[in-house]
Amino acid sequence: MPLKSLKDKIAAKNHSTHFGEVVKINATVITARGLKVSISDMVRIVSNQNAQETVGMVTEIDGDTFFITPFSFIEGFCSGDHVFLEQAGMQIPVGKGLLGRVVDPFMRPIDGQGSLACAAMSPIIKAPIAAMKRGMIDEVFSVGVKSVDGLLTCGKGQKLGIFAGSGVGKSTLMGMIVRGADAPIKVVALIGERGREVPEFIEKNLGGNLENTVIVVATSDDSPLMRKYGAFAAMSVAEFFKDQGLDVLFIMDSVTRFAMAQREIGLALGEPPTSKGYPPSSLTLLPQLMERAGKEEGKGSITAFFTVLIEGDDMSDPIADQSRSILDGHIVLSREMTDFGIYPPVNILNSASRVMNDIITKEHLKAAIKFRRLYTLLKENEVLIRIGAYTKGSDPELDEAIAKKGKMEEYLSQVATEQIPYDESVQQLVALMNS
Repeated sequence: MPLKSLKDKIAAKNHSTHFGEVVKINATVITARGLKVSISDMVRIVSNQNAQETVGMVTEIDGDTFFITPFSFIEGFCSGDHVFLEQAGMQIPVGKGLLGRVVDPFMRPIDGQGSLACAAMSPIIKAPIAAMKRGMIDEVFSVGVKSVDGLLTCGKGQKLGIFAGSGVGKSTLMGMIVRGADAPIKVVALIGERGREVPEFIEKNLGGNLENTVIVVATSDDSPLMRKYGAFAAMSVAEFFKDQGLDVLFIMDSVTRFAMAQREIGLALGEPPTSKGYPPSSLTLLPQLMERAGKEEGKGSITAFFTVLIEGDDMSDPIADQSRSILDGHIVLSREMTDFGIYPPVNILNSASRVMNDIITKEHLKAAIKFRRLYTLLKENEVLIRIGAYTKGSDPELDEAIAKKGKMEEYLSQVATEQIPYDESVQQLVALMNS
């Protein structure tokens, strides 16, 4: 290890012999006193009986007493155990050594490929990009998915949500975007999902190829704090590469599990529950994470996709509703289209990209508007067409929609392993609408 890196690591540690002590423990919060701490400080709890250790974060302060939310399980600890200040605010190692690796929120490798060589340290909590320092979104960001590139075109630095119920195909679409996205760096945050899905996502959806990709994992069996800060840690990794002038794809699955983690933490600290049991902090936390993505003048960009699990396919879910108001667009996946065998099941009528009109050509925009109009006519008259109540010639525009129905559904469909260049997606759309 270089001498400078060693000095930086030693300087980052707190070598004070001062310690506090635990006065109360419950299933989710440790109460302690005797240390001068601030919110978000990292502390280490050491058992006096068996030298067992765990790390936690200060999440509330009441006079001389402070409350610690632990990063791991707290079985075996008791009153009187010592509490040491580790560092002021949580920081993680970042660097190019993370590329191609699978790590936990502390950037500890979990892929069995040895240690990481990352000398730089970065705080996981940072202020979002200042409003007046944000660059204009004026370039297309291709994701290699026809229905998205053609009808919901993304821009570099845009923030989009992928909204879907369980089992509709979020992970498959995520894999398609990661494989097909036109970005030199890709950061994937898997937050609160089943442990089985991590190797499955890497092998099935990414084909085992992690080149220029960092995967940050906090599974459902991790503590709420690990799940919460796993998302912030992944965003800090993306910001490291953005600050080097690179365009980064950031994709997170899922915002709902992230908000649920904060719900557990907030309720344990005594916050009042609001809609569906979410405390106010769950909703205020979303913009703190999402607004850190974007395009910054003089630097690179973070184009972000956040998946949102809609319980019971209810788009009025508080997390879905709040996310939709923060993001620059939403891609809604339809269970009905899945039943019809259309993959990826992107419901273009309920989806929108707020920057699309500013970054595409007039010809492309005209074709996209016409596609939506014809597809809407088909949906509105679907029952009449199926029972034979519609007479051909009554509406020339509907006649055109019926004639192009098969080709339009073919355009919306794409094999999961297929990657289609942006220009080809646009050409197919224009040709279909002009035929």
